[in-house]
Amino acid sequence: MFTGIVTAIGTIAKVEHRGDLRLTIAAPLDPAQIAIGASIACSGVCLTVVDRGGTSGDAWFCVDVSGETVSCTAPGMWHEGQRLNIEPALRLGEELGGHIVTGHVDAVGQVAEMHAEGGSTHLAIRAPAAITPFIAAKGSITLDGVSLTVNAVKDLPDGACEFSLNIIPHTSAVTTLGALAQGDAVNLEIDVLARYLKRMQALSG
Repeated sequence: MFTGIVTAIGTIAKVEHRGDLRLTIAAPLDPAQIAIGASIACSGVCLTVVDRGGTSGDAWFCVDVSGETVSCTAPGMWHEGQRLNIEPALRLGEELGGHIVTGHVDAVGQVAEMHAEGGSTHLAIRAPAAITPFIAAKGSITLDGVSLTVNAVKDLPDGACEFSLNIIPHTSAVTTLGALAQGDAVNLEIDVLARYLKRMQALSG
């Protein structure tokens, strides 16, 4: 379980093709705090640590990425040099600073619009019809592993929607969201509470 509060930005240092992809990710973490078998969210994708090393502040860890994961996440994200939002799994007793995040990508969205708004950045994200019922104004959503609040939602004729977000300067600086451009693909995870409410509604009908 995660919170969508990014701890660090990591970089894919090496990609090996072993049937699945074996990634070596460099990140400013303490390897002593990274356990083999632990879960780490990488731009919103829950992955399992299979090796780690380095020194405090200059660590690396390895994860395996299956073909299923590649097919369900933003195209082209698993390559050398790609920057990733890193969040270790939530530990018991730690502050839940964002919202409950599972690290399971529900859909891939696209940056439809972006512009400066005050000191922040306004983003409009196009989401596919499959997750439109789960996105609501003032609700939570995870964008490339970052917990954010939806400002507004516009339903589109094809069943898809566009929802707007406000990215403050701090979030732009400490995550990869500051480097997004119009047309970029992004990993989306809906609010887990919305998922269960939708299921309950379907059963009660």
